[in-house]
Formats: sequence, structure tokens, C-alpha cells
Amino acid sequence: MSREYTHPDVLTIGVTQGWADPETDPARIDWAPRQAAAAIPFEVIDGRPVNPFAPTGIRYGRNELGHWGEKLAADAIVTATCGGGRWLLMVERDDGHGWALPGGCVDPGEDPGAAAVRELEEETGLVVDGWPWEVLPARYAPDPRASDEAWMVTVPAVVDLAPLAVLPPVAGADDARRAEWIHADSYRGLVDDLESTFDGRVFAAHVAMLQALLS
Repeated sequence: MSREYTHPDVLTIGVTQGWADPETDPARIDWAPRQAAAAIPFEVIDGRPVNPFAPTGIRYGRNELGHWGEKLAADAIVTATCGGGRWLLMVERDDGHGWALPGGCVDPGEDPGAAAVRELEEETGLVVDGWPWEVLPARYAPDPRASDEAWMVTVPAVVDLAPLAVLPPVAGADDARRAEWIHADSYRGLVDDLESTFDGRVFAAHVAMLQALLS
């Protein structure tokens, strides 16, 4: 069954705040520039974008995402060794979708690696100077807010801090309710620490990425 859904916020505050496309009919969008700029190629059929990783359960509409088609984000993966264990910096999202990597949308013309560093500072207050970052290839993010016509792609940027005597202080800001270092010697360990210490869960869009990172 083809389900159609767009959250009311997309059509109201999303437009007024600037994070949603004001156009309600995707067939009126000039798709050629968006397809040319896409990090992951996608098709447009009858004027409507098609998520290359569909189906999502929402065939038509934008679900909870504001844009039509691909939206590019960047995520900062910051690990550190301290006290004989590995730690990962995460933030609790303020939208109730769980704990995620610090990150957010890439601004027009912005380098994704620079966007990850910017989002890290905005959401946690952490400034990482003098450490080499590795920018990984773009990957699809299975965001629970997505649809078959609106989806997220992210560029992960990774930095591993050398053994530290003390983990640097962090604090949640911007759209992060809080920021914390989570014990992450393995993905299972990360999940257990989140649940036992913060009664939290991993943001669905980051599960596969973190499983691969911490395997």
C-alpha cells in the first residue's frame, strides 16, 4: 500500500524558519542541478525524486524532512583512549530520536569535512586542533524521518585522539540536549553504556555506521 505523509511542521514552521522547501509539488522543481550535486545518484520519475534506498514505508511526501530529494549532512566521529578504554563523543538529540554523533546539514558551498568540525563545536563546545581528520565517503543515512521522496546522506569525518589522561569537557548546545563521552570498546558496549548510564538508545540513522566503526 502506497502511504502519503508530510508532517504539518514541514509546511508551516519549516517554511518560515527556512529548513523546508516551500514548493509542495516536486514536479515543479528543476531537478537537474540537484541530481548533478547529489553525493549519491538518484532517479526522478514523473517529476518526483526516488530515494535510491527505498522503500521507507512512506511512498509520497516528505515525512518529517523539509527538503525534497537528497539532503547532505556531515557527522563528526570523535574517539579517544582514556583510562585503558575507548570513548566516543555523542549527543542526545532534542527531538527525542535518541543519541547521535555530533553533526548536521552541510551549508550551500560548504566543505563536508569543515561542516563536521563546525557542527562538533556548535553542539558540544569541543574544538579539536592539531589532530588529523579523515573524511570518509558519503553514505546513506537510514533516518526514521525520511520518505521515498526525501532522505538524508551523510559524510562522516573521523578523528582519533591519542591516549588522554582526562577526557576533554563537553556540553550540549544548539540542537543537542546534552553531550557525553560514551564507553565504546565495542558497539555492544556502547549500547549497554547508553542504556545503563543515560537510559538512552542510538539514533536509528547512525546504527549501521557505528556498528561498522566499532566492530
